[in-house]
Amino acid sequence: MRTGGETTHNHAKASAAMAVLLLLLLVLFLVVASALGLTADSRDSADWKPTDEGRRWRSRTC
Repeated sequence: MRTGGETTHNHAKASAAMAVLLLLLLVLFLVVASALGLTADSRDSADWKPTDEGRRWRSRTC
């Protein structure tokens, strides 16, 4: 039921605030899950170039 005080502008503000709140809740959930050790690094060594004591090897072209 509309009371007459609602405007499209106020509705847009409320929608934006809800979107930000949901984003913050998602980030908070991920932080808590990470702190509890429930997350894993999905990268594997195939994604990375070889290193020599932390320095990347340079490809040598002929």
